[in-house]
Amino acid sequence: MDLHAPQIQGFFDVPVDHLYAAPVLTNYFLSKSFDPAEIVVVSPDEGSIKRAIGHSKRLGGKLAIVDKVRDNAFKTQQKNIIGGPVEGKICLMFDDMISTAGSICGAARLVHEAGAKEIHLAATHGVLCDPAIENLRKAPIDSLVITNTIPLPLEKRLDSIQVLTVAPLLAEAIRRIHSNKSISQMFNSDDSSV
Repeated sequence: MDLHAPQIQGFFDVPVDHLYAAPVLTNYFLSKSFDPAEIVVVSPDEGSIKRAIGHSKRLGGKLAIVDKVRDNAFKTQQKNIIGGPVEGKICLMFDDMISTAGSICGAARLVHEAGAKEIHLAATHGVLCDPAIENLRKAPIDSLVITNTIPLPLEKRLDSIQVLTVAPLLAEAIRRIHSNKSISQMFNSDDSSV
């Protein structure tokens, strides 16, 4: 689910269907009934632009991109916000995974400094290795939504973290494979089966 790079699919010796948690995350935020005029979907870096555009189309709202500069293999700096504006808005940031949370928390700080009203993070894979929990505690975020593709140990649970299940999505993929039906249709916005 949400392979970090599509090329990973080529390393398997068996057929692989690349699944996406986007419907699960999108449905969660749709249930919050945010006014689309108040939403800005923020890409935390250039690598997540396509994902942010997809969520922006499904949720409504404007789009913004955080310009990130990597100082070295372990440190990045968030410099500019392109698009938006984010001032007074509800900012939703999506990524495929959160490892140390350094980049996404840096993007959240930049958006906060630019006057965002609320900041909600979402990721498919909550790796959350050290120092992620500390970074998340210090970050100016209202919530973090992750899926259960990776179990979240009790010691890493914060009140701001919501874990969503991908079980129905996986079950639907298995049903479709068994019935020789399209997997890609699961991710079309007009298909409400997931």
